[in-house]
Amino acid sequence: MNGHPYLRAYMAGIVVPTLLLLVAMTVFVVARLVYQIPVPIERLIVFPMALVPNLFGAWNMLYVWLGPRRRLPLGFHGALLPFVVAPLGITIVRSLGFLVVTSAGWVLFDAVTISHSLAATFVPLIVVVYYLVWKHLVGYFNRVMEIA
Repeated sequence: MNGHPYLRAYMAGIVVPTLLLLVAMTVFVVARLVYQIPVPIERLIVFPMALVPNLFGAWNMLYVWLGPRRRLPLGFHGALLPFVVAPLGITIVRSLGFLVVTSAGWVLFDAVTISHSLAATFVPLIVVVYYLVWKHLVGYFNRVMEIA
């Protein structure tokens, strides 16, 4: 399978976030409709469903384009992606008015407040999760698509 390496890289990259978003959407629907959670997250769920799989695919295409001599190991390459996704996501939710940053912390949907220290503790956790997802899951799909 030598043809179209970038298309295969894109397809291998979008598998993991697409499957995880299906699970997240199922949890959201159950929480929203069964447990009547009042947070209007459906307005926000469009961002990850539309953008994150495409970013994963494009990031994997970049990994293939870099070639074996210039690129980092796949896990480290994937661990850099949150530094692209987070600022993009924060910019979008702030511009839509879903997020307000105050001295007390981050206020989501005028209902949930997250302190700055709690938000900062999530950064290394997210980077580790992305590292593991890219090293093991995206790496597996890259091998299946014969682009590893």
